[in-house]
Amino acid sequence: MSAPTSSQWLRAAAGRISVGSQRLAVHLARRLVARLRRWYGKIRGWLNSPDGPPWWAKLVILLLLGFLLRKIVTGVVGGIYRRIESGAWSWMLWPAVLLWLIAAYRAGRPGWTPKSPAPAAAEEPEPKAEEPTSTTSDTTEHTPAGPPPVSPVALVAAVRDIGTPHAQLKPLAEHLCTTTDAVRAAAAAQGWPIKDVRMQGRSASAGLRWDEVPSLPPIDPPPGVVGAAQRADDNDDDSREQEPEKGLRVVRTDSGLTVYDLADTHRHHQTPDRGSNS
Repeated sequence: MSAPTSSQWLRAAAGRISVGSQRLAVHLARRLVARLRRWYGKIRGWLNSPDGPPWWAKLVILLLLGFLLRKIVTGVVGGIYRRIESGAWSWMLWPAVLLWLIAAYRAGRPGWTPKSPAPAAAEEPEPKAEEPTSTTSDTTEHTPAGPPPVSPVALVAAVRDIGTPHAQLKPLAEHLCTTTDAVRAAAAAQGWPIKDVRMQGRSASAGLRWDEVPSLPPIDPPPGVVGAAQRADDNDDDSREQEPEKGLRVVRTDSGLTVYDLADTHRHHQTPDRGSNS
């Protein structure tokens, strides 16, 4: 087979450069779109993140950054264009054209595919990080998850102590040294509905109303301890020291709520219904 002539080689090279230029343009456009999508995802995740300033402050920061970036890009591109137009940097066109022709000629060969080194480079360090993560997962399996549950007596006592007269979930969790989820679970177990309530010095938020406190189940006192509704016996057994029982007992009456302190059976606190204060 005879060697191609110069004109045939030039026509083949021109066709290959034309095909390669199209491939390069499509490849660069796809890379630009993918990078813009990644930036958009990061910006959207940052705006939706609860950390940091509120969303409107983040939006103002993005607008300011966009304005500054536009100024910088316009100034740099405009300066380069003016210097090229004036002839000061006209020599840069020849290296740029030469590099594009070489890249297009290489991209125009049959079976050319664009390189994608980013995913391959990101997958290499993952096996090294698997070992410590697996050990940490094994250790976390044996650690208890979440705070201990809140008892009904402790919840009623906390609402009584910090309520004005109602108590919100966040102050209750701080008072009980637990989380708001644990307070919600304890209230749901008692059938105590969670509503928007107000506290002194705070805006309306989710909490528990004191006038809707459920009655705690009665606790049988130990032998020798006088109950809240029993008569005291004047016998010699009263001289013996009895260990007081801890906790509270709430009894709902027609006139309001009566809270019995089981540690002192001769004392109780009567709280009338306080209407629909919120």
